This record gives sequence, C-alpha cells and structure tokens, in this order.
Amino acid sequence: MSEPAASPIIPGSQAKHSRPILWLITLVAVGLSLFQLYSAGIQPLGLFYQRSIHLALIMMLAFLMFPVFGPHRKRGLVGGVIDLLFFAGAVTTGGYMVVFLDDIIGRAGFWSQTDIVIGCIATATVLEASRRAVGLGMTVIGVLAILYAFAGPRGELPWLGNFMPGIMEHRGYNLDRLVGQLYLGQEGIFGLPMGVAATYIFVFVLFGAFLESTGAGKFFIDLAYAATGRQRGGPAKAAVLASAGMGSISGSAIANVVTTGAFTIPLMKRLGYKPHQAGGIEAAASTGGQITPPLMGAGAFLIAEYTNTPYLDVVKVSILPAIMYFATVYLFVHIIALKQGMQGMARSELPQVRDVMRQGWHFLLPLAVLIWLLVMHMSPMRVGFYAVISMIVVAVLRYTIWFLFIAPQQGEKVTLASIRRVVWAGFHKLVEGLELGARNAVAVSMACAVAGIIVGVVGLTGLGLKFSAMMLAFSGGNLVLALLMVLLASLILGMGLPVTASYIVLIVLVGPALTSEFGVPLLIAHLVVFWYSQDSNVTPPIALAGFAGAAVAGSKPMETGFQAWKFAKGLYLIPLFMVFNPEIIIGGPVPVVIWNAFIALLALGAFAAVLEGYLFTRMSWLPRLVTVPAIVAVFYPDLIVEAAGVVVMLLTLGGNWLVHRRESSAAAASG
Repeated sequence: MSEPAASPIIPGSQAKHSRPILWLITLVAVGLSLFQLYSAGIQPLGLFYQRSIHLALIMMLAFLMFPVFGPHRKRGLVGGVIDLLFFAGAVTTGGYMVVFLDDIIGRAGFWSQTDIVIGCIATATVLEASRRAVGLGMTVIGVLAILYAFAGPRGELPWLGNFMPGIMEHRGYNLDRLVGQLYLGQEGIFGLPMGVAATYIFVFVLFGAFLESTGAGKFFIDLAYAATGRQRGGPAKAAVLASAGMGSISGSAIANVVTTGAFTIPLMKRLGYKPHQAGGIEAAASTGGQITPPLMGAGAFLIAEYTNTPYLDVVKVSILPAIMYFATVYLFVHIIALKQGMQGMARSELPQVRDVMRQGWHFLLPLAVLIWLLVMHMSPMRVGFYAVISMIVVAVLRYTIWFLFIAPQQGEKVTLASIRRVVWAGFHKLVEGLELGARNAVAVSMACAVAGIIVGVVGLTGLGLKFSAMMLAFSGGNLVLALLMVLLASLILGMGLPVTASYIVLIVLVGPALTSEFGVPLLIAHLVVFWYSQDSNVTPPIALAGFAGAAVAGSKPMETGFQAWKFAKGLYLIPLFMVFNPEIIIGGPVPVVIWNAFIALLALGAFAAVLEGYLFTRMSWLPRLVTVPAIVAVFYPDLIVEAAGVVVMLLTLGGNWLVHRRESSAAAASG
C-alpha cells in the first residue's frame, strides 16, 4: 500500500493570488463545504435559507478565485476595490435574505424600496460572478433575458418592444415586478436550478473531490488498464472505461479530458493511434461520462426534480442508453485498432488486476454505500452526505493501517513526532478535499443561478409557450424536424453555456412543445434535451471537449473535433431511438424491451461499421450502401419494418464475417 496521491489541480489556482487571499479562499471554501455537509446530513434548512446562504458563499468564493481583470493579471488597487465591492454585494444579498426572510414573506407582492435595491444588487452580483466563473456567454444571455422582460408598452424600456417580431411581443414589466420575480420569489435566482445545485449537486461534487484527492481516480484508471490493456487498442478501450467512471463523477467533460486524458492519450499515441484520433476518442468518452449513471454530471438530479420522477428511477432508465453509447465508442476504437493492425500492450507494461484491487479495493466501499443507500430510497442529499463521510473514514483507516503496520516494516518507527506529522498530514488532506469540492462547485452553481434568471423571465413573459408555437410552425408538425431544431438550438446555446445551463434553458423553451404538441413522454423529452445539450462538447466548430483533447494530444483542434464528432455519433442517434422506441425508457413487456435493446445495439454497431468501412474485414461500397436504409428502418416504430432492417443488417454484417473467414483461411494456407 502506498501513501495517498499528490494534490490535484484546483480550479482557479492559476490566478495570481496573494497569501492572505489564498487563506481567505481556503476559509470560505471549507466553510461552504462544512455548511453543505451540516445541512445535508445533520440539520436540513428551509428553502430560502439553504439557497441564499449557498449562493452567497459561492459568489464570495468566485470573487476571491477569479480577479476582475482575469486570472493572469494582478488585482492592483482598482481591481481590489472592485472585487471588494462585489464581495460585499455577495455578503449583503445573502445576509439580507436570511435576516429579513419573515418580513419579506409577510409583504409578498408589496415590496419595500430596500427589497428592490438589494434585489438589483443581487442580480448584478450574480451576473458578474457568472462572467468570471462560467464565461461571458452566460452573462450576455442573462442580460438579454432581463432586457427582453423590460421590452414592451408597460415595461421599463418600451422602445425595445418595437424591435420584437410579432410572436415575441409581450406587455413588458417594470423594475419592481422583475426584481420580485428574480430575487424575492421562488421562480428566479433561488428557483429549482439553484435548489438542485445547493443540495444534491454540491454534496456529490464534494464526494467526487474526495475521490480525486485520495487517489481513487488513479485506482479506477489502473483498473481499466488492467482489464483491457492487452486487447487490441487497449489504452483506447481503457480510456473509454475510465472516462465512463470518472466522467459521471466529475460533472465536466472538459475536466475529464484533461485529467484521464493525461494518462490515456500518450499511451494511445504510443500504440499507433494518430494524435487527432487519440484526442477525439478521449473527448467522446469523456462526454459520455456526463450521461452515465449514477450522477450523469448534474443531470440526474435536475431531471428528477423537473419531471417529479424518483432519482433512482432516472438512474435506472439511463443505464441502457449509456451502455449503448459506450458500446458504440468502444466498437469504433476496436475497428480502428483492427484496421491499423494494432496489438495490445505487453503484460509487463500493465498493472495486474490482483495488484490494483489489493492496493485500492477500499475505494469501492464508498461507492457500495452510495448505491446501497440509493436502493434503500434515502434522499439523494442524505446519500451524498453518507458517501462523503464513508470516503473520509475509508481514507483515514487506509492511512492509519499503512502508518501502524506497513511503515514500521519499511523502517519507519512510530514515534510521537511521526504521529503528530501524520495527524497534521491527514488534517491537511481533509481541508484539501473540502476546498477542492467547493472550488469545483463554483461554476455549476453560478450557471444554475443565471439559468434561474433566464427561467424566471421565461415564466414571467410566457416566452416558453411562444417558442413552442414557433417550433411547431417551423417543423410543420414533423417530429424529426422538431428534434433537428432542438439539436441545432442546443449547439448554438452550447457556444456560450455549460451543459447544465444549456439543458435548463432548452427544456424550458422546447419541453412544452415536445410533450404537448408532439406527444413525447415527459421523461423521454427531458432525456433527449439533456443528451443533445452535450453536443457542443463534440460537434465542430465548437467541440469544446475535442479542443481540450487536442491540447493534450498536440493535434489540430478542428481535426480532433471532427474525430470526436465521429466517435460520439451515439449522442445523436440514441435520443432518436428513445423517441421512436420509448419502451427502452418507460418500460413495457419484457420481450419488447429486449427486442428494442437488441436492434438498437445492432443498428449502432452497423452504423460504426458503415462509417469506418470495416468490421471483421474491409467492407465494399455495396454492402455499406445497402446497410444505411436498414439502419434507418430500425428507427421506424413498426415491427415489420424493424424486422426487415434487422435481417438486412445481419446479412451484410454476416457476409463481412464470412469474407474475413475466407481471407484468414487463404492466408493460413499460403503461409
């Protein structure tokens, strides 16, 4: 057993901070994490208390971590004053809601001038914190939403209404009405997105931080390598498996690329994958981590809240689509390895499963606790609390056993000084985990806060219903065209918004149309929008995860983006299959569910083979051409059409296998 791994990279650590600021960041971050643990497992708080304190601490942390003029410039006097003013704004707006909550509720709808002023400060503070932590795009969309609310004959900016297309017009709202919606009610900044961020998401992000800081990430990567390393294209397959596991916990495809990719991409290149292929594989696999249970980034909790579906049910129905996605990426990796004649890694270069499990089996215990408590239908927030506590206990026991029993055998004596040193090191590791969890949560919480502004304006102005009407008109009632519009909208939103915010905004806009006008079941509509919200990670010209993979692989960003797009094709096809074959999500007779799962996997495999022109051996153009309509037939909700498509695919793929057998026999005979 070895000592715990080195410290992880902490978000915002690249900024130039003075020592007092660093101490203050640690103090606020640790305080935030302890507050979240207290409210999750010891004393739950009321809705506004929980959300306002959480947001205030998150914004304080954002203004400390991200200086006003950027991370690579010193604050200086002007920057320090600006940051101090916004920091004070975060404290004031959160504190005001906590101290005067009863009075605010008592005068609901008849706000005082102080309420309005504090609400304006809160909105400006949220937008600025978002600009620093999430990016300018999110802030711009939030500002546009506010301007849209003011545009109209009764609004603060009536002249703006003259520039609105007819269907987008509304009456307009004054400052008091908008602030009441955004800050003083439950449908704005402190709405459902912030509620999910302040409860479920944070505690699981904290759990992921402790997994990362205690070395569990390396354990799962080593386990993936031990399981797949000797196969053809082993490192690429290990990247797929490791990214599936770590991506679900990390909550960010880009973060997953730069962490697991640091291990996997160099090994893929060494084995024979081209740099842009290696970067694309890692980007596609890391993006898949965001749709993988149990956490699905932050999506599982949001979907559960929006659809009023038990969290465990969302996890259950997401397992098969996630398997289908990773099976497709895995098959792409395998086909490329076959085409390029790659071999696996030597046994001497790989960790042994036995050794990996002996050194890190204890990391599985917190995951077992998490799954067991979820199955017992405990609240996800309480489950996250116990998962974090069990992770800390396991880490302490691991370190204690190493110190008392392993270290003495290596010549390190147990003395009072060494005990003091070990206790201090353990305390430092605990603080590191608490700080890392809080830092990791800043971006997603700020995205949810601004998403609350957007959702509040949409609810106030009725924009969602108007957008649904436009969507129905443009698609002409055709469901495939409507889904294509959702895909394009998610890609455009993905240019400026993180995945979580993109999903929230998009589901508010298009969700009503998908369910009421096109008859898509509610849960499937949310899953489709959530899956499509990932596409900005792998779709050129944006392909954010692809560009991150290019940076690690040393390849051209656009080439890597196109590779990621190719490998992640399941991201576009599987939601279509959910819509036209809903039994794989909402259930049905067991034979029907099994049939649908079989034809979906077969179609995805055939699609990969057609795209690469290779399966068991090279495919000529004729079977590839014949297979395309057969793949399309599988998505048609008619049993006879589906069966015909399956027969054609089995014939073409079976024919490819027979050709491979003949080639192998001929090669053996000539040899």
